[in-house]
Amino acid sequence: MAEHNDLGKQGEEIAQKHLADKGYKILHCNWRFGSDEIDIIALKDNMLIIAEVKTRQTNFFGEPEEAVTKTKQKFLIRATEAYIQQKNIDLETRFDIVSVVIANGQVMINHIEEAFYPTL
Repeated sequence: MAEHNDLGKQGEEIAQKHLADKGYKILHCNWRFGSDEIDIIALKDNMLIIAEVKTRQTNFFGEPEEAVTKTKQKFLIRATEAYIQQKNIDLETRFDIVSVVIANGQVMINHIEEAFYPTL
């Protein structure tokens, strides 16, 4: 597996633990709908949480969360709509980003709740 894939997997595991420690119930990780993928699907406070995880070794070129573009948001929203329909879910939904920087043996986590909203 490529080094960036290992880093991404490590970041997702860190994000899962971080969310679980904050009381989130993790439902699915890496849930796929066609070519779209949701990194983490969780429940908290009777709300469905869709979390996109971005991991980097440095924030020298910008924060990891800046990589969640409008196009990526569109794919997440499309996958979320499919998930909600397949699972017949009737809950308010929130889109979060968990930014992870792993540098020099240190881990920095930035959990951004309500990072973006679906547009009509």
